[in-house]
Amino acid sequence: MGDLRSYVLVAVMAAGLTYCLTPLVRALALRVRAVDRPGGRKMHAIATPTLGGLALFFGFIGGLGLSSLLFPRLFVSSEAAGIAIGASLMVGIGIVDDLRGLSAPVKLAGQILAATTMTFGGVQVLFFWLPTFGPLHEGVISLAPELGIPITVLVVVVTVNAVNLVDGLDGLAAGLVAIGAMAYFVYSYRTGASGLIAEDSPAPLLSALLFGVCVGFLPHNFNPARIFMGDTGSMLLGTLLAGATITGIGRTTQPQAGDQFALLIPVAIPLLVLALPFLDTLLAVGRRVRSGAGIMTADKQHLHHRLLEIGHSHRRAVLILYAWSALLAGSVVALSFTGPRRVLPFFLVVVVCGIVGLLSPRWRRRPVP
Repeated sequence: MGDLRSYVLVAVMAAGLTYCLTPLVRALALRVRAVDRPGGRKMHAIATPTLGGLALFFGFIGGLGLSSLLFPRLFVSSEAAGIAIGASLMVGIGIVDDLRGLSAPVKLAGQILAATTMTFGGVQVLFFWLPTFGPLHEGVISLAPELGIPITVLVVVVTVNAVNLVDGLDGLAAGLVAIGAMAYFVYSYRTGASGLIAEDSPAPLLSALLFGVCVGFLPHNFNPARIFMGDTGSMLLGTLLAGATITGIGRTTQPQAGDQFALLIPVAIPLLVLALPFLDTLLAVGRRVRSGAGIMTADKQHLHHRLLEIGHSHRRAVLILYAWSALLAGSVVALSFTGPRRVLPFFLVVVVCGIVGLLSPRWRRRPVP
């Protein structure tokens, strides 16, 4: 799976490039008047430059270039190139949306096109793992291209829009994706030696790059943000996360016996690592369907909006969601290594911390008898 120091070097370079390029992108955004003005459902109080996703993209490309020297074996296949091309298309769509605005159907069509393009590079879900009481190989379902490609496109589009929907507070999307990427790196790097993830899988590399660009961007994006990532950035992060997911899991017909309970489907681990964005997406879709509004219609009922409504400050709301995500991600990664009995206390901690964090403003406002 490669030397750990090389992954650290790649992540540091991606972070450094992103950090240094973000002020330049901010200046460019101001020059072309790519500014997000307050009003409506937006939470910021002053006009803020957008297009920060360009810095994330160039940081990713720079880190990928270094990776081709440190991990030449990972670039023998076309998967890394397929993800890079798909990410480039997503960034292009995001730029147009940030500058001119795209209707929901047009944006969705663009996302499907970019996701489909990724499959031409071999980025596809190949296997599903199902519980079995017989020999291990009997629980593995091989997916034909006519089924694997649509599932791959669905995974990419859902992940992209989950990250996009959660990008509502300063630093929230970048921080949550960084936590998810770190957890997924630990998972994919440690399980690679067991045969669960292929030796030539780019999953650990993509996770390291994703973590790096998010960390490099956060100092400029945390409250009060000096620049927003915009759809350019949120769609890029979603694409890279989905790419790491697909190239990491569902690539082997010989998983270890202890892996099946944690991986009933290829996206189980990433789904739980990014539990908050995905949960927020499901709640948003259900809410809009019940009200008769379009699924892509924006509102102010997301989890982060509700935290603000009950009395949390902007920064506190973001930190609470960071803590929830870190506890969930850590618990899931521990689950994949130790089994459910030992991890149960972690989930109890998640619940207790969540209740305390969510309700503490209300408790403080109660009058003293």
